[in-house]
Amino acid sequence: MILARSVARLCVSGEVYAEYEEVIRRPRFKRTESEIANVLRAIRETGIWVKPSQRVQVCADPDDDIFLACALAARARYLVTGNLKHFPAEWAGTLIVTPHQFLDAIAEAQGGPHEL
Repeated sequence: MILARSVARLCVSGEVYAEYEEVIRRPRFKRTESEIANVLRAIRETGIWVKPSQRVQVCADPDDDIFLACALAARARYLVTGNLKHFPAEWAGTLIVTPHQFLDAIAEAQGGPHEL
């Protein structure tokens, strides 16, 4: 998830969307076609679409560079991922964090701890 600076908004590029679609269709996630369609529709309709103008070659796994390119185009403050090992901790003003770290940052900005 790539989030823009002012509010928590999902930012997505064509390449990121294609990656989300490929991942959500993996058999191990055991999602129905209806669930997949609903998630992809929500991303298409509510995401902020950006078109990266620069190629990025930073990540340990080159397949993950599309997320940094999207974050750069979106001028995102956070890139949220469950896979920190392939990313730098920070890049071009974007912090790369886990979902838990992101919730903590949001809670801190609002003046208190988050509840799960």
